[in-house]
Amino acid sequence: MTTVELARALFGTSMAFHIIFATLGVGLPFMVVFAELLYHLRKEKHYAIMAKRWTKGFAIILGVAIPSGTIVGVMLSLLFPGFMAIVGQVIAVPFQVEIWAFLLEALFMSIYVYAADRLSPLLRMVSVFFVALGASASAVLITDAHAWMNTPKGFDLVNGEVTNVDPIAAIFSPSLLTTSLHVLFSAYMTGAFIIVSLAAAKLLRRSLSQEERNYHTRSLVLGLVIGGGLSLLTALNGHATAQMLHNYQPEKLAAAEGLFKTMDHAPLAVFGVADPVAQEVRGGIEIPWLLSFLAGNRFDTVVKGLNEYPEELRPPLYIHTLFNLMVVIGMLLIVFSAGTLLWRYLFKRSLSRWMLFALSASGALSIIGVETGWIFSCTGRQPWTIYHIQLTKDAATQNENLGFLFVTFVSIYVVLLFVTMFVLRFYFKRHPVAKDLTDTFSSTDEERVPNYA
Repeated sequence: MTTVELARALFGTSMAFHIIFATLGVGLPFMVVFAELLYHLRKEKHYAIMAKRWTKGFAIILGVAIPSGTIVGVMLSLLFPGFMAIVGQVIAVPFQVEIWAFLLEALFMSIYVYAADRLSPLLRMVSVFFVALGASASAVLITDAHAWMNTPKGFDLVNGEVTNVDPIAAIFSPSLLTTSLHVLFSAYMTGAFIIVSLAAAKLLRRSLSQEERNYHTRSLVLGLVIGGGLSLLTALNGHATAQMLHNYQPEKLAAAEGLFKTMDHAPLAVFGVADPVAQEVRGGIEIPWLLSFLAGNRFDTVVKGLNEYPEELRPPLYIHTLFNLMVVIGMLLIVFSAGTLLWRYLFKRSLSRWMLFALSASGALSIIGVETGWIFSCTGRQPWTIYHIQLTKDAATQNENLGFLFVTFVSIYVVLLFVTMFVLRFYFKRHPVAKDLTDTFSSTDEERVPNYA
């Protein structure tokens, strides 16, 4: 592997590890907000216990998300110094403001975890709302830099020198809205389906008491309602993303669909493999005219093909597979949630074991969908680090001693992943839901509130 390839592999591996915890760090607080809201509306203790237990899991995950995010930031500086030389002058503001978003999240997280039983219902809702707000704001601010890399604005590069810097234009780059919404929707969706997955796995156990079964059923339904709705919003936002790509990154859209020739009434290619020799998608299913409609809301929209660009400046064609995988997972999650809710509430049928098995996989599927989405977005920009401004080979370090670092950090990530799984399993095994369900709830003026400390 070349130095540039090693730098990309090391940073990509670090980001792939961090994105798991970062996504859950946004999605789980969002779920806690709804659990708290339902508790205060219905006075049903199951929702209070959900909020308590999900917050504990979120706190453990946050303990890995913070240091892994710090590692990603440091690696970005060390592995791509050419990129940071431009970033520091143009788009540094979101990184600085993100610190305040994290401070907001951490402050109200401490209040919620250690003082929930001492707060009024309104203040409890306010505190958990600001936890979710801080997590979401952090995600948007970091995504802002990623969006800017795809649609850079707010500066000129003249003879290698950054000039005419406009930080506001850089912050509000053309792809910010669609990209940040896609990140938030997919994170909320993933948090919901992680809850669905855990609840379904628990419901497969035959030894549950009726109280435990009721608790996990409520958890499952809440996750399905929120996850299904967010899956649909993510899919709709995907349409806006396709239009953004058509306008600002047409070669990424062409590579995603294996489209080589510029044409109107362009078909959407599903599955198959993009073949540069045959200049078609082999083994794919073509849906006539649909790509043109996705790109411009008209069937006669002209979509640029890859032949419009030099071969060395085209994205890798395997992003067609990544795009298909991301879309298929999204469609499956919509079917899972809609099908299960209809089966239970419209047809009044109980969930079979095979349905619970399928639902127990939804959390892993949503994480895979997030991973493939990020890889698609970043790899589809290649060979550019800053689209049409700076090539990745010009941004990467010239240090040739990256092989050892790659092996070291991959080993650390594997260990951290297993340690996190062990800690989560150890904590919840020591604190089973059955104990929470039988614990005495302390009384306040008008309601009974669980002790969160």
